[in-house]
Parts: sequence; structure tokens; C-alpha cells
Amino acid sequence: MREDLFLKDYVDRKSLERVQLQRLRETLERVYERVPFYKRSFDAHGVTPSDLESLADLAKFPCTNKNDLRDHYPFGLFACPRTQVVRVHASSGTTGKPTVVGYTADDIGIWSEVMVRTFQCIGIRAGDVVQNAYGYGLFTGGLGAHYGLERLGCTVIPMSGGNTERQLMVMRDFGVSAICCTPSYFLHLAEQAEAAGVPIQKTRLRKGVFGAEPWSDSMRKRIEESTGISAFDIYGLSEVIGPGVASECEAKSGLHIFEDHFYPEIIDPDTGEALPPGEQGELVFTMITKEALPLIRYRTRDITALHYAQCACGRTLVRMDRISHRTDDMLIIRGVNLYPSQIESILLEVEGTEPHYQLIVSRAGVLDDLEVKVEVTPQVFSDEVRHLEALRAKLQEKIKSLIGLSAKVTFVEPGNIERSMGKAKRVLDLRENV
Repeated sequence: MREDLFLKDYVDRKSLERVQLQRLRETLERVYERVPFYKRSFDAHGVTPSDLESLADLAKFPCTNKNDLRDHYPFGLFACPRTQVVRVHASSGTTGKPTVVGYTADDIGIWSEVMVRTFQCIGIRAGDVVQNAYGYGLFTGGLGAHYGLERLGCTVIPMSGGNTERQLMVMRDFGVSAICCTPSYFLHLAEQAEAAGVPIQKTRLRKGVFGAEPWSDSMRKRIEESTGISAFDIYGLSEVIGPGVASECEAKSGLHIFEDHFYPEIIDPDTGEALPPGEQGELVFTMITKEALPLIRYRTRDITALHYAQCACGRTLVRMDRISHRTDDMLIIRGVNLYPSQIESILLEVEGTEPHYQLIVSRAGVLDDLEVKVEVTPQVFSDEVRHLEALRAKLQEKIKSLIGLSAKVTFVEPGNIERSMGKAKRVLDLRENV
């Protein structure tokens, strides 16, 4: 079984494109018949599934975006009966409602498959001891990695996030050979290991599988030089499947997209025009094997480029550059997606604050820090200290509960936050491009 999955990454492109075209046709027909949103959308654009005669014809079809998922919350875009959905995950959104994704039993099987191929790209093999420090729960990271590792034949330690002291104890005592987590959290682990007198170099850890937040080649260099491990980038979105969409291989010359399941395009983010290979633009995916939620031309807002030349590792799968930036205002802080409007919603619910605020993101060490600077009403600002502290605690609790992030809350006098004649400047990102 594992050998068959391994060979999928080396198929010749003409054979792959025949498979992609067949799966695209079947997917378009299925959503047109089963999802009212897509029938309305296709009809409004004057296209039907029969218009797809070649892969290039996919550009004729309309794109889907995150707002479409929110507008049809929670299950309105599912292409199968809810009774066939065996798993639901969700990610944060701007309105307090999460973005909901569903999986049939076959979808779960595909997810495990692409995660097996992810770890094979990285050089993780059956018998490796892998510490999974991605979060378990509605977040897709933990369970996605877990199922793939088990199917590959690894010994999986389901640590989830946090509890640094125990993470380091397990890493040492269990002979962990690979770890899955965010790169910033791994740097924190490395610092704490050094402080405890048992640096990462003295453990059996050799590989790091890092995702859920953007990170640069300079951070990779810092990780590898300071710990002696080999660091790999992986890419995924919960709307597509979760982790397992693309992965670096041991050549580290881009991330291989498992395009027999997720068909990629690059478009101009302003015009929507399809762009040629090698040109940077917005990454768009069509899920060509998913049953529960097969999104068509889903706009990721991530900026990258695609390269179709065969990789030095021998894989024929297309490679994407590391994500350079996003086209929307979403922040990723400690692996958690945050939109400024989420903070605004919380502030508007709490009496005594004004709808004028600023998010300040910094990185004093290796972990991101979030400060929420907010104006309070004149009455509150002149109130007793104990009342201010109670309000501060209330806000911090709501932010932690609803978003999952700890934040420092700073109160300022009315009028203290700079006003803008155009779009409000809500975010001050002070993080270095490390």
C-alpha cells in the first residue's frame, strides 16, 4: 500500500493530466447537480460542466471564496447528505462563526493518503518516533498529521500544543526522531531545552515538520544551525483538506502539491486572470476527489508561483514557492488565524470600550506577542484602577475564549489612537522577517 502511494508522486505528467481532467469533469457534474450554490453560480457565468473540454477550460468557471463558506454556514456547500459526513472540522472566521468543513469516510482516507505522501517527501519512515505538537480538536493540524503518521507505520506521540516542560521530557525520554509543530513554537522548545541544560542536539531528534504559520528560509537556517535538525515546510488549508496539500521534499526546492487530489492554478489577484507557470499570483485550488466539500476554484489569498519542471528528487508533481504573503488582512499568530474584525466584534460587545483599536504584533524572542490597544470611554478612563483591571481581565478572557490567543490589553484615552481618512490602520506588525 505504502509503495503504491510513493509511486503516485512520480507519474508522468500526461498520465496525471488525463486523471485530473476526468476527475475535474466528475466533480463539476456532481456539484452542479447537488449544490444549489454552484448551479446558480455556473448558470450566472454561462457555463455548465460540459464546457470543460481541457484543463485550461477550468478558467471559464467562477471562483469560490471564504465568504461563500460563511454565507452557507454551516453545511450549505456540502455535496453529500449530512448523514454521510463522518467528521467535521472548523477554522476561525471574521463574524464569530467558524468556517466549517466536512469529510466522508473516503475523504478521511484521502487525507491520510496525502499525509503519508507528505511524510515520505520529508524522509520520515515506518518505525520513526514522531511527536505531534499540532493542536488536536476542531483545528485540522493535529488529527491530520496523526492519521497519516499511523498509516505510514510510525510511533505517534499525540502531545498537542503547549506544556513545554513535558514536551521536552517526552522528546528526550521517548527517543523522538521527528516533531510536527509550528516553527516559532519549536524555536521556543529549543530555547527552553538549552536553558534546562539538555539542548536539542543531545536528543535523537533529526527532522522537524513545520507549518500552520508563514516562515522564511532565514528562520529555517536559524533552526537548523542552532539545533542540528533538518527543517521542512508543509502547506495546507482546512477548506481544502487540512495539512497534506503540499510538502517540501529532501531537495527543499519548493513544495510538491498533491495535484492528483488538489488541482492548482495561479491567478492575478486583482483581475482573476489565469497566470502562466513561474509567474507569481494568488493560489487557487479545486478539490477533484473530495466528496463532502469539493470547492471549485477556491481562492486561498496566498501569493506564490508554480513550477512544473521535474524536481531533483525525481518527483514530477508541480512545486509551489513558499508563500510570500497574503492578499487579505488575516494575521497568523502562533499558528492561530486572526482577523482584526474578530477583535472589533469582541470590543463592541463589552461596555466601556470605543470601536477604536490597534493590534500590535511583536516578537521579542521566538514566539509572537499580541497587544490590543483600545480606547475606553471618558468615564471608564477616569474610573478607579480596580474597575479598569476588571475590564482588562474581562477582555483578555473573551479574546482567549473566542479566538484562542492570549493578548495584552492596553487602555488609552479617547482620541489617542490615530484616525485615518481612508481605511483604518488596525494592525502594526513589528515582527522581523526572520
